[in-house]
Amino acid sequence: MSTVEKYLKPEVIRQIKRLDLRAQFIIKGFLHGLHRSPFHGFSVEFSEHRKYAPGDDPKDIDWLVYAKTDKHYVKKFEAETNITGYLALDLSRSMGYTYRQELTKFDYAISLAAALCYLMIQQQDPVGLMTFDQRIRRSLAPKSKRTHLGDVLSVLARAEPAGKTDVAASLIQIDAMLRHASLVMVFSDLLCDPEPVVQALHRLRHRGHDVILFHVLDEAETDFPFDGMVELEEPETAQRLELDASAFRRHYLAELEAFRETYRRECFQASIDYVPLDTSMQFDRALTGYLVGRQARA
Repeated sequence: MSTVEKYLKPEVIRQIKRLDLRAQFIIKGFLHGLHRSPFHGFSVEFSEHRKYAPGDDPKDIDWLVYAKTDKHYVKKFEAETNITGYLALDLSRSMGYTYRQELTKFDYAISLAAALCYLMIQQQDPVGLMTFDQRIRRSLAPKSKRTHLGDVLSVLARAEPAGKTDVAASLIQIDAMLRHASLVMVFSDLLCDPEPVVQALHRLRHRGHDVILFHVLDEAETDFPFDGMVELEEPETAQRLELDASAFRRHYLAELEAFRETYRRECFQASIDYVPLDTSMQFDRALTGYLVGRQARA
């Protein structure tokens, strides 16, 4: 079975479609809110009337109002158009880890990305793809055609989470590649120094991009289900460490919470959506939960 077939197998399609049905009104509201952002210039939504002025397009004159008032008024519109989305997936070796779940972190991120790609295309919003480790490795231009989901998954099918990572440098490179304010959806385990990553995320926001940070960890990385003496290996450097897991658990979980809290706090201050996830969560429920939470905060 190919990787594409794996991610498009019937149960995954059912999960995505179920998510679409359960959260359709939320997603429409979420994307509509982004569409109304001031950086969009193509007007489609009627707002109110104003008096005709020299230079206005005669096609915008409301002739029904003219028939009633004998005066020329034009329809005023609110700025609204499609939002362009980019899926940015971390290819670093640590993303290939799983302890006992069926999906690695990378597999899980692909499932999330496939769902979001599907949903944006359903809304006729173009979505592109970028994969990165220490730099951008592959990119697909944004499209809104229904066949684009297969194109995205075909690229991901050939991707191998194998290298070292530099999330901050990759985000700066993404920022340099984007010509218009967009929705940037980042999928990473963020197993690196948070400070430069936070600075790069702030830079994206400062440039007018909407950013969603999906922080994907393995279930074992969030729960630390180990006992007794264990040997742990750092995936990108292959360094090994032997320790007493039972004695270390409390310290580890405290450090993990502080790590997540750093991103939660910094993202909140920058109006970035931070979504902490682990691979034991069913991805459609996790995504629906995020969207419901976002709607409640709106």
